[in-house]
Amino acid sequence: MRVAVAQITSSAQPVDNLALALTLMDQSAGQDMLFLPEVTNCVSLDRAHQADVLDHFDNNPFIEAICEKACAMGLWVALGSIALKTDDADGRFANRSILINATGSVVAQYDKIHMFDVTLSETESYHESKGYRPGDTAVLAQTPWGKMGLTICYDLRFPALYRALAQAGARVLVVPSAFARPTGEAHWHTLLRARAIETGCFVIASAQTGEHSGSRRKTFGHSLIVDPWGGVILDAGTDVGLHFVELDLGAVDRARVRMASLSHDRPFEVRHCLSYDKFN
Repeated sequence: MRVAVAQITSSAQPVDNLALALTLMDQSAGQDMLFLPEVTNCVSLDRAHQADVLDHFDNNPFIEAICEKACAMGLWVALGSIALKTDDADGRFANRSILINATGSVVAQYDKIHMFDVTLSETESYHESKGYRPGDTAVLAQTPWGKMGLTICYDLRFPALYRALAQAGARVLVVPSAFARPTGEAHWHTLLRARAIETGCFVIASAQTGEHSGSRRKTFGHSLIVDPWGGVILDAGTDVGLHFVELDLGAVDRARVRMASLSHDRPFEVRHCLSYDKFN
C-alpha cells in the first residue's frame, strides 16, 4: 500500500486550507491514499468565527471539492477530520473524520469520541467539549488493503478503543491529530508506539504542526507511521511537508503470529481491599 502523509499548518480559513489540500492531492498522484491531519479545514478556538466560516456535512463545499478531485485522480483520501456545523440546540460543532474512496464517494465517517478537556498549565488549557459534541460510535472502514479503524487525536489515550477496533478486524489504525506541544513532547511517540504494539496494527498519524494563524494554537508535528511491531518507519519532524511510504501489510499477520495477545483476553474482576490489615 503506497501512502502519502501530509503534515500541515492549517489556518482558521477553510478556503485557504482547501486550496492547500487540493495541492497536496496533486502531489500525491500515483499513491494509493493520502492521509490528512485533524481539523484540516479550520484550526480555531474562536467559536464565533467558526460559526461564520464552517458548513454542515450535507452540501459541504470542502468535502465536495475533495471528493471531486479524488474521483478525477483515482486517489483515496483519509480526510483526517474537519470541523462541521451541526443542528444541535447548543450550537456545538462536530469533529469528523471522513474517508473518501477513489471514485469520490464518502465510504465512512467518524465523530471524535473523546473530548480534549485538559488544563496543561496556568496559561494553557483546552475545553473541546464546550465547542464540539462527542461521538458515541467506533468506526471500522473496509478498503482494498484491509479494514481501517478511524480515530482522532485525544482518542489515542484510550487504548480500549484501539483494541476493540483491532479485534473487530482493523489492520491499520488512523490517528489524525493536532497534538499540543507540551503533551506531544512528553507522550506522542510513546502512545502511538504502544497502540501499534498492543494491536499488531500499522498506526498512521498525520499531524498539524507549528503556529496557526488566526489561532493561539501551537501544535507538535511529528507525523508518524508505526509498524505492527512498534518500529517507527516515518517521523516527519516539525516541518510542513508530504511524505511517501510503502507499507507491507503482511507485517500485520507476522506480528500477530509472534504476539497473539489480541486473542488472549480473560475475564477478571477488580477487588477493592479497603483495610490496611494484612490480607489473609
